[in-house]
Amino acid sequence: MTERPREVVITMMWDADGYWNNGWGWEGWVMFVFMIVFVVAVVVAVVFLLRYLALATGSAAGVSAQPPMAHPLPESPKDVLKRRYAAGEIDREEYLQILGDL
Repeated sequence: MTERPREVVITMMWDADGYWNNGWGWEGWVMFVFMIVFVVAVVVAVVFLLRYLALATGSAAGVSAQPPMAHPLPESPKDVLKRRYAAGEIDREEYLQILGDL
């Protein structure tokens, strides 16, 4: 009786259902989730990079919705008086007296 040569079977990354359970064992799902997270991270990084570059170059795409910061003009004495009267810091008589003085 002749002996058959033994076959060397490599079992690394194999299980009963095939190569990594056809890719859909728990390992396959973990890889799938990491792929999705990686793609989302790349998209977010590209968006932030484009926004940064647009703001740095001052292009129309990078213009913010906020109005530019304007330097407020100094208040006139009448404006200060109106604001103090509206805030209740002075009463009507005092308001009219100071308004007459101005």
